Amino acid sequence: MKKINESYLEVKKSKFIGILYSVNNEDEIKSILDELSSEHKKARHIVYAYRIGSQEKNYSDKEPSGTTRGLLDLIHVKELNNTMIVVIRYFGGTLLGSGLLTRTYTKVASMLLKNVDFS
Repeated sequence: MKKINESYLEVKKSKFIGILYSVNNEDEIKSILDELSSEHKKARHIVYAYRIGSQEKNYSDKEPSGTTRGLLDLIHVKELNNTMIVVIRYFGGTLLGSGLLTRTYTKVASMLLKNVDFS
């Protein structure tokens, strides 16, 4: 596993930290998630999406349905493989609503993929 890039965005006092990883198997994914959960104990949500060969998953960690789908969509659009996108959310006290939340997660993930060479 290798951390490739990080991004940060604050929306209505909620903090979103994006992290892009190169991964080779589900054991690496579990290790990353365990480490992030331990490191970010006060985070409200840790959402992620990954694709390893034909295996893929999108996990929304109790966020409203569909709000994190953009993470997996970006992996598909960029035709990435062996890739994991994680977004850690610290709740700022204001509900964002499904639309803004979806746009925010997608924007944080998009920021991760800018200026990254996947060749």
